Amino acid sequence: MLRIHYADYEALRAHGEETYPNECCGVLLGKNIAGEDNGTVAVNSAAAVNYVQQIVRAGNTRTDSAHNRYHIAPQELVKIQRQARGLGLDIVGFYHSHPDHPAQWSKTDFAEAHWLGCSYIITSVEQGKAVLTNSFLLSGTGEDDKNFDDQPIQIDIAPNVAEAAAQTQKGQA
Repeated sequence: MLRIHYADYEALRAHGEETYPNECCGVLLGKNIAGEDNGTVAVNSAAAVNYVQQIVRAGNTRTDSAHNRYHIAPQELVKIQRQARGLGLDIVGFYHSHPDHPAQWSKTDFAEAHWLGCSYIITSVEQGKAVLTNSFLLSGTGEDDKNFDDQPIQIDIAPNVAEAAAQTQKGQA
């Protein structure tokens, strides 16, 4: 499961809208919380939770086809990784947009995914508007058996937002 705060979820979707018709990209910082599956710890499995605590926008350095590909410069990725360490966090995933294409991973997305145990979020942006966001967990033990698994997204709403929504509902009752 991918767990993310509502504000971060909306921010990565807005990033896709801002960069349309090109792909946006960024990095998810947080912690991997190992799940339990029949009494055994299941690290980097569907039972684990990638808990996003911060998103970091990255520049798409693709100049040949930025409308349907993305690339994060290695120097920028190292900088983001150092930033994460300084905050006591890890890289738990990546996000990018698919302008006028489904929120489904492509063969290129799969071929260029190498961070096992990380979540890969894809937002479909149709005519400049974020429509659907999906997450995929890159599982396996290495390049030979890696696989993208559909990953549920849990969006956490801040207590003050949830309380305001509850008050609004009470007022309408």
